[in-house]
Amino acid sequence: MSTENNNSPSVGMISLGCPKALVDSERIITQLRSEGYQISNEYEGADAVIVNTCGFIDSAKQESLESISEALTQNGKVIVTGCMGVNTEDLEAIPREVLSISGPQDVNSVMSAVRKAALIEHDPFIELLPPQGIKLTPKHYAYIKISEGCNHKCTFCIIPSMRGKLQSRQLHDVMEEAEKLAEAGVKELLVISQDTSAYGLDIKHESQLWRGKVYNNSMLDLCKALGELGIWVRLHYVYPYPYVEEVIPLMAEGKILPYIDAPFQHASYDVLKRMRRPASSDRTLEQIQRWRELCPQIAIRSTFIVGFPGETDNDFEQLLTFLKQAELDRVGCFQYSPVEGAKSNQLDGQVAEEVKQERWHRLMQLQQEISENKLEEKVGQTLEVLIDEVTEEQAIGRSYADAPEIDGAVHVYANQELQVGDMVQVVIEEATEYDLIGSEV
Repeated sequence: MSTENNNSPSVGMISLGCPKALVDSERIITQLRSEGYQISNEYEGADAVIVNTCGFIDSAKQESLESISEALTQNGKVIVTGCMGVNTEDLEAIPREVLSISGPQDVNSVMSAVRKAALIEHDPFIELLPPQGIKLTPKHYAYIKISEGCNHKCTFCIIPSMRGKLQSRQLHDVMEEAEKLAEAGVKELLVISQDTSAYGLDIKHESQLWRGKVYNNSMLDLCKALGELGIWVRLHYVYPYPYVEEVIPLMAEGKILPYIDAPFQHASYDVLKRMRRPASSDRTLEQIQRWRELCPQIAIRSTFIVGFPGETDNDFEQLLTFLKQAELDRVGCFQYSPVEGAKSNQLDGQVAEEVKQERWHRLMQLQQEISENKLEEKVGQTLEVLIDEVTEEQAIGRSYADAPEIDGAVHVYANQELQVGDMVQVVIEEATEYDLIGSEV
């Protein structure tokens, strides 16, 4: 989304090279827009021009140098970034007239140069941090990342080797971002990380002051603080530690949404052991039961992997039995596939592709029946719905039980013209396998 303020400075962007460089350019553009800059398609009139260079082969370097020279001639204020901003030989070839030079993925250096070249007046309604691209979502909801990295060693995953160990943000830093998003009109925050439950473990859950109250850097206290914003707060990637139970009362009290996304991955002890996931179906079922006792309306989503190396017919039957007993609200299922660098690649007992496919179909068919039955129980209830889309015939939104893009929807027939981002009360009149249908109260 671009700002509608025509008086805002504009910046041109030239992106060269591979898809990795393109992603860097997208991140730069996202940050430019989040701070209120306009994106210009022309040299003339732009307050600065960014050239994201490619230094892979000589012809690419030559193209980059030509683009820099053209931008200098046509505009004069040029910021260079990308692969040519690393090696000494390439640096010496770049004209000295450019405003700054930085290497790949260095969004901060690029933005620092942009701000010096074209200062923009601070506006909290468009200057939304941090620059992870979360503002590419619609205006009424946003993702907020509370940590990076992961301390687990799941055999199917390479996240720790790519992103390192757990690195939690300070609670006050998360809350400052959350407040800005709420002030900008965001009505739903989706809390994400690699392991939301582990938030704060790496910084020893140290205490700090926020808005006159003392909070710890912990999942529980972060949820308490977010619950004071008065908007929807949805938890994703919640590893099912026992202490997650402490957060459930906040859901029952309406502080955060009664929704939890907990990736159980499997139910067979042998498969979980091969995955290096410390869990068992019995303990998980007991945990789910406690969650429901504390908050009867809680919606539980999970994901599972079928066809993991060594998964037998009996292991898969245990997974189906678990699903029947757990009656989860939302389920995603993936067929196992090797990921370069994952330790599971070396495990014996690789499962045939046709077996994976057959197991996937059986699991999803079972879950469809479970989903339809659970949604049928909502018929006659009145639910608060956040509108995501409006068509000529109806509005399409989500209840507390539906995360955007991965869960179902509520199709709403309204007696007034609704807008995206509206919160409305809806009487549920019909249920399908995954969606609800109702009328605005």
